Amino acid sequence: MRPKFNQGDAVRVTRNVRNDGTFPGLDVGNLLVRRGSVGYVKDVGTYLQDQLIYSVHFFDASRMVGCREEELQAESDPWNPSRFEYHDKVTPSIPLVIKGEVIAAPGSVGEIEKVLRDMPGGVTYHVRFPGRTLQVPENALNPADQRADAAS
Repeated sequence: MRPKFNQGDAVRVTRNVRNDGTFPGLDVGNLLVRRGSVGYVKDVGTYLQDQLIYSVHFFDASRMVGCREEELQAESDPWNPSRFEYHDKVTPSIPLVIKGEVIAAPGSVGEIEKVLRDMPGGVTYHVRFPGRTLQVPENALNPADQRADAAS
């Protein structure tokens, strides 16, 4: 196993990194580093002798996090950022209609189930609205009003 990245390399994390119980002081499941964040490789080790684990220092988050090689890309590689992430609450900016039936109107709240970064028209999402999951382009979504969401 030869590491793809070396000590000091700038890398970008390609998915949200959450606490799996190995990061002290935070609950399991808490977000440690947001997808797209850039850090610097501090060290390279192995886990179970068959997985490379990189200790990456994310200066902006003031955190040192262990990342698997498949979770990282070179900072210089192309990156297509997204406005929303998995589990974010969103509302459509226009009525979402299938065969003349409004499936989700502006103000209705959905939840991001998947981020599709490499679609021809740009970033799109699988959004779960009550009773239906739709694939929606980023420009047709707004953040859900968290105050209204908390009131329901």
